[in-house]
Amino acid sequence: MMLIPTHHFRDIERKPEYLQPEKCVPPPYPGPVGTMWFIRDGCGIACAIVTWFLVLYAEFVVLFVMLIPSRDYVYSIINGIVFNLLAFLALASHCRAMLTDPGAVPKGNATKEFIESLQLKPGQVVYKCPKCCSIKPDRAHHCSVCKRCIRKMDHHCPWVNNCVGENNQKYFVLFTMYIALISLHALIMVGFHFLHCFEEDWTTYGLNREEMAEAGISLHEKMQPLNVSSTECSSFSPPTTVILLILLCFEGLLFLIFTSVMFGTQVHSICTDETGIERLKRKNQPRERTGSWQSVKETFGGDFSLNWFNPFSRPCQPEIPSDKDMVRQVTSLSDTETMEDPSEETKDEDSVEVIDE
Repeated sequence: MMLIPTHHFRDIERKPEYLQPEKCVPPPYPGPVGTMWFIRDGCGIACAIVTWFLVLYAEFVVLFVMLIPSRDYVYSIINGIVFNLLAFLALASHCRAMLTDPGAVPKGNATKEFIESLQLKPGQVVYKCPKCCSIKPDRAHHCSVCKRCIRKMDHHCPWVNNCVGENNQKYFVLFTMYIALISLHALIMVGFHFLHCFEEDWTTYGLNREEMAEAGISLHEKMQPLNVSSTECSSFSPPTTVILLILLCFEGLLFLIFTSVMFGTQVHSICTDETGIERLKRKNQPRERTGSWQSVKETFGGDFSLNWFNPFSRPCQPEIPSDKDMVRQVTSLSDTETMEDPSEETKDEDSVEVIDE
């Protein structure tokens, strides 16, 4: 139980009548552990499909434009294995981040019977989300897309069509890390490919008639399609190859910058034990923070090991909040008096921005 300055919050009262528990529907029978979680949001689903398409496009260009036509088999095998492994881990992390419950609070548990069972004493309060009708534990925030309160919610990411919260933050961090790595790897290979091909096979496409005569190249030879067995550049024509590589270069550069920034902000949030919402709406609140190394171990699943980089291993499962964790102690009884704002704009702001605790 923690001491908090409650003048920052709304929907606070010791009396269960203020929470309007009669309007709350009791939560359904909880499903089995490990039940698939999926958000039916059109924008999020479209973004997730685009993510997969871009990764598969990069896979196509790397394999069929750069590696397979190459006669340097050691170079092709090593880079092919590394790139495909990173791409597989990136897509696996994406699926785990998208299909894992981020830490949803039981919906509709703000019933009259439940609130009365808490037996609130003077100076104690509970917090109710007016949107999903649930009693919010500490550091839980409401997501207007998922329509649920999420424990330790950092933000809602449309690219994974899910919130980033207590249970799936590890998978989101791995997703950003592996996407940044394959983007960097693809950019390096594109650079080497351009340098090699401009020096060798593609130079004949820019020669005029006099230069071709000096080089001993006939017009018929120039117009012939490239032979895969005799070139290390591509099985496609040089113009098509250049277009494919430029698109891959643009995609890799864009995603390298974006995912690197996201990876850095997520690692910073984990080390400081402060979510993105808490950082944006930071207030002088006496909240006890977990040590940076302890927070990292809780997010990635125990002491340092290869499982930290494995999207198929679970992070440390947090303890299920007890009823006592939903009750909080105020600094003074006068702070429990809450001003209600009748404007619709303020009500929406409370539910969307979510009360920062």
